[in-house]
Amino acid sequence: MGLEGTGKRILDAAFRVHSELGPGLLESAYEACLQYELQASGFSVQRQVEQAVVYRGENIDVGYRLDLLVNDVVVEIKAVEALSRLHEAQLLSYLKMGNYKLGYLLNFNVLRMKNGIRRMVNNL
Repeated sequence: MGLEGTGKRILDAAFRVHSELGPGLLESAYEACLQYELQASGFSVQRQVEQAVVYRGENIDVGYRLDLLVNDVVVEIKAVEALSRLHEAQLLSYLKMGNYKLGYLLNFNVLRMKNGIRRMVNNL
């Protein structure tokens, strides 16, 4: 299917979750429901994946966790008033640290899901 196909299906699932739940819940609720939707669609989904920082050639666990990892696509979930550059920097850091090419920042605390989506690419 490839990364772009996976990305499209992630967004389709996010729209379904948002349509069903609407805004106002905790991030963990959206995360669990999105995982459910994606697994029901046949994807292998890992939740709360540890992401170490490589420092001087050593992997150091400092508590970073990817919300969802779907076929090598990183999904970072938020339920905030507005996405900020800090949220984008967080996702870009995850992409770089894990050598992932594609990621999505999804803010479910919006009236229209299309306004809560940021797609980011790591140019490895």
